[in-house]
Amino acid sequence: MAISAKDVARLRAMTNAGMMDCKKALTEAEGDFDKAVELLRKRGQAKASKRADREAKEGAIFLHMSDDNTEAVLIELNCETDFVARNEGFQEMGNNLVSFVAANKPADLDALKELVMDGKKIGDMLTEATGSIGEKIELSKYEVVKGANVVAYIHPGARIGVAVAFAGVNGGDVDSVGKDVAMQITAMNPAALDKDEVDQETIDRELRIGREQALAEGKPEKIIDKIAEGKLAKFFKENTLLNQDFVKDTSKTVGKYISDSLGKDAKVIGFKRLQLGVSE
Repeated sequence: MAISAKDVARLRAMTNAGMMDCKKALTEAEGDFDKAVELLRKRGQAKASKRADREAKEGAIFLHMSDDNTEAVLIELNCETDFVARNEGFQEMGNNLVSFVAANKPADLDALKELVMDGKKIGDMLTEATGSIGEKIELSKYEVVKGANVVAYIHPGARIGVAVAFAGVNGGDVDSVGKDVAMQITAMNPAALDKDEVDQETIDRELRIGREQALAEGKPEKIIDKIAEGKLAKFFKENTLLNQDFVKDTSKTVGKYISDSLGKDAKVIGFKRLQLGVSE
């Protein structure tokens, strides 16, 4: 039977599959849209299974802020090439996903993929997107940041996204200060908020490295531990947000910049940094 361009366009709008794939499916289904959709779904799943072992390291970080700026949701949506990542359809998918996730608040990434969006589980929707787009599409990260004042920042290119939560703000421009702090996190990638949040395993490792370096340099045995403690203090300064030198004014730490700008009781209570293709 003859398949009209209007029917092909309608099926494409329903499935996001390619024009030729839609025409072929409608022809095989003899114009039955339900059958055509099922054919496209099966073919998309077959394509997705073939690409399951491929790496999806490109993509973008997507952000949703609550209207009252007390919550930020960040997701990382991946694909195989930058070309697809910049595609309007991929960008629309990411923005729709992060808005839906923010509204439904799943407990974790696994729960997120079980959410039903537009009649489909998100996990299944990503599988179908892999089939229709022709590249592996996956969600690899999901983070939520909450606080009295939350400020978020997506770095140009959407390869890094940061959200910072503040408490105790008493004056000042929290949006401006928050953006400065978020950009600091983007550039300097702190391992923790403050030294109290650095895990014992990391502390033990840094002390061990410090001792080994001191011994290799021939330092006296009696001062090895003191040297290691000094190197640990340097690690804290370089790798914990509040103790880092503020990049815009290295005469003060980030912690001092925050208290000077937002009041002595102001503090960061948490942050998340997502970087495209980088494991946490």
